[in-house]
Amino acid sequence: MENIAVVNAILLFGAALMLVGILSSLVASRFGAPLLLVFLVIGMLTGEDGPGGVAFDNYRVTYLIGSIALAIILFDGGLRTRVSHLAGALWPAVTLATAGVLATAGLIGIFAAWTLGLTWLEGLLIGATIASTDAAAVFFLIRASGLQLQRRVGVTIEMESSTNDPVAVFLTVLLVGVLTATGGESAGAIVGHFLQEALIGAAAGVAGGFALAFVLNRVELPSGLHPLFAVAFVVALYALSGALHGSGFLAVYLAGIVVGNRQVRALPSIITFHDTVTWLCQIVMFIVLGLLVTPSTMGPTILPALAIALMLIFVARPVAVALCLYPFGFSRRETAFVGWVGLRGAVSIFLAAIPTLAQAPNADVYFNVAFVVVIVSLIVQGWTVAPLAKRLQLAVRQTTRSVQRVEIDLPGQLSHEMVGYLVTPHCPILNRDSIPKWVKPVFVMREGAILDPLQAGSLKPGDYGYFLTATERVAELDGLFASTEAGRARPSLGEFPLRGETALAQLSELYGLAVAPEDAGLTVAELFDNRFEHEPAVGDTLGFGPATLIVRGVDEGRVLRAGLRLEDEGDLDDERSVALEQPAASAPSGRAPVKRIVDAIKSRLPAS
Repeated sequence: MENIAVVNAILLFGAALMLVGILSSLVASRFGAPLLLVFLVIGMLTGEDGPGGVAFDNYRVTYLIGSIALAIILFDGGLRTRVSHLAGALWPAVTLATAGVLATAGLIGIFAAWTLGLTWLEGLLIGATIASTDAAAVFFLIRASGLQLQRRVGVTIEMESSTNDPVAVFLTVLLVGVLTATGGESAGAIVGHFLQEALIGAAAGVAGGFALAFVLNRVELPSGLHPLFAVAFVVALYALSGALHGSGFLAVYLAGIVVGNRQVRALPSIITFHDTVTWLCQIVMFIVLGLLVTPSTMGPTILPALAIALMLIFVARPVAVALCLYPFGFSRRETAFVGWVGLRGAVSIFLAAIPTLAQAPNADVYFNVAFVVVIVSLIVQGWTVAPLAKRLQLAVRQTTRSVQRVEIDLPGQLSHEMVGYLVTPHCPILNRDSIPKWVKPVFVMREGAILDPLQAGSLKPGDYGYFLTATERVAELDGLFASTEAGRARPSLGEFPLRGETALAQLSELYGLAVAPEDAGLTVAELFDNRFEHEPAVGDTLGFGPATLIVRGVDEGRVLRAGLRLEDEGDLDDERSVALEQPAASAPSGRAPVKRIVDAIKSRLPAS
């Protein structure tokens, strides 16, 4: 009976920690605190030096939990990576994830070896553990602030964070193996080992992705089991790749890309389920890592670790990013932002636990340094990402809230989906005369009654509409039902309607908005088509100094209507460069005051 009581106490303790972690996300949202920091603090407060007083030092369990969590998180990242959105971001992201990680590890390795009095190989191991970034905190902060990043910058950061983890994991494991081996390995053997891990992991990932898609489409699983099957398959693929001496993390990421870009049964429910599982993995992972830390033993390494953290934030990361992005034509503002958005998170602390597990010399130093670096990174960079994005004009206030969509799986076919939406008073579908031809209305729920499309007539606010459409056009349909209510964003001075065929040269001539010479001959629709890889969506934005162009209507993949919005004067800075990448010399010598532009637009802008 005593053993049963102990088990119940453990279950109660674990569930209570989970509930506290979940509820803490509400506090983080309100105050803009990085979620990862909140979860770490909860773990530390529960740990040996905190009020909880729980002594936890099981690195083997930590490694097991971390491996499973990272595999699921990386697969989720792959699921959300659209190949069609990678134009202009693929090679920069791959370069950052490979050469960028190696450059960062090398710079930090030299500095850490000098600061801590370690060998260059041990210093390089410290660099490897903190070389990869964690974009989860970045995008949480951007969304919480009501901002959205410009697509090329956002995709580059997101893809880099998803692909640099396997490189950092491999480098760390390789260095730990060299430090703990009785005999040294030659440079050729190290390179060969790296290529083996990458090739086997890539092959396993692509094959596993196609296999998972095949099974999901051909095997009639009971309803609701598709997401669970996908999670179990991901963990099995990670373990199998590792057993074959390949990179399991690279394998699950590539498998996610394959599945996410194919027609797969129940894919919407799989993605929705992974939203929840990914949150759960992050909460568990960071609480466990917080439990593992004993701050009272970190005294001798605090100051060197702080120096390493500052070196990483202000020197190593920015230099590595500048070198990697220079060949791809990124502007100074974009390069500076990507260099600053280098938050360290779960992966760094997880990797720092590997030397302890392998009984490498100075293992406690690696872990303590990584922990301090993560804390400093989350505090210094975490609270400044959103203000910097606004300052550099690489993010704008969101004017489109997430659409409320319900997906219904249709057994027996894969090319179409049935989706349902709540019709809000501010969604663009109410401004149309009819439903697009590529959408087939099924039924409408109005005031508790189920009506067929003929009975329902035009949609009204408060309706729930259900439609059949091609899978690849669901995102376009989302745009028609996404509320354009401003939400928590501060009010703008005015938004004025534009047709998609409005010429940019006309805007430039009439209202003094700076337009790059290469864009002067384009229309508003053509500009959005170029900037957003031929897939503009309602809510996409582009900035012209104090003005912002916003997509308000899309049909057949082309912008039909847009809005020209001017922000509150309190949000503006006359010295900011514009977001369309024109040279500074092309800006007007005397930018008109906001009030004058508003008056000009009111009197002269053609209505839609």
